[in-house]
Amino acid sequence: MNSKLFTRRAFIRALGVVGLGVAVTPAPVMAAIRMTEARKIGNAYKVSENRFLLGTFVAITAVHESRQAAENAIGLAFAEIERLSAIFDRHDASTPLAHLNATGRLSDVEPEFFAVMREAIDFNRLSSGAFDATVLPVVQTLKSSGGMHISEKELREALELVDSNAIRLSRYEVHFGKQGMGVTLDGIAKGFIVDRASDVLAASGVANHLINAGGDIRARGERSAGQPWTVAIEDPAKKGNYPAILKLKDSAVATSGGYEVFYDAERKHHHIIDPKTAHSPTKSVSVSVTAQSVMAADALSTSVFVMTPKAGLNFIDTLPASECLIVGDTGGKLASRHWNRLVQA
Repeated sequence: MNSKLFTRRAFIRALGVVGLGVAVTPAPVMAAIRMTEARKIGNAYKVSENRFLLGTFVAITAVHESRQAAENAIGLAFAEIERLSAIFDRHDASTPLAHLNATGRLSDVEPEFFAVMREAIDFNRLSSGAFDATVLPVVQTLKSSGGMHISEKELREALELVDSNAIRLSRYEVHFGKQGMGVTLDGIAKGFIVDRASDVLAASGVANHLINAGGDIRARGERSAGQPWTVAIEDPAKKGNYPAILKLKDSAVATSGGYEVFYDAERKHHHIIDPKTAHSPTKSVSVSVTAQSVMAADALSTSVFVMTPKAGLNFIDTLPASECLIVGDTGGKLASRHWNRLVQA
């Protein structure tokens, strides 16, 4: 079956995973939704489960000779996702991230929070500023407009607070160097959580599995003997014309797109923001990046989207374990040097 995950970031569809589509459902109801399926494939069972977590539908598929072992491992992986989401949800006032944004300082930093913050700073440097977790003040300014015209003056004022270099991070404390700063880890924490869930599955003896968290995908092992996992990149026009179908084994892919969430009536400002201009890039419609971890793929896809297509491809070509596909504003496709090695014939 094809996975059909109708979410704001459902740009990638994982083939072979049971899907669940919900148009309009209250969040408390969504939180209770589960859908499971198990079927025998040769000498193994393919067990799939969907839950609504991280603000999206998370689908986990595990392949194992024991159905019970697969189901138990999936349960542990979902428990890890729930545990970590309680750290990184900036909309929940009780989380460490929300406390940091509210006060500008966080002590007794949990190891996972420290790890993600450190990676966010590292990706900011690696991308020469294209990825910047401190873009939250701009996001909040855009959201507060209520869809009306957005003042350039307000954007410039918010932009003055965007500065990853002003984050002071140590193993036990993080604080902001500018009053009014804030961070959104939306572009990196979900990938980190998916990677950790994958590690839980592997540690439970389920080496072959696929996780799709609303387009952030981790493929580990094989879907069957000698067969890699198959993942189709979503058509930005939603007409089923997939830009590419990938073969993945022990790899990850994430897609960033600028056509789902808009903050203004003119549809000039979407949820991907250039941290240097406070405006949304327009040269790309979607960017898919493969990497060894979902966290890296997530951060890199956002970085490349912010860059011009040419600069983005050049950037990815400098990295040893990543490939990229860009769908441009006119529908044309640009691929990194070895992208075609991943594409299913």
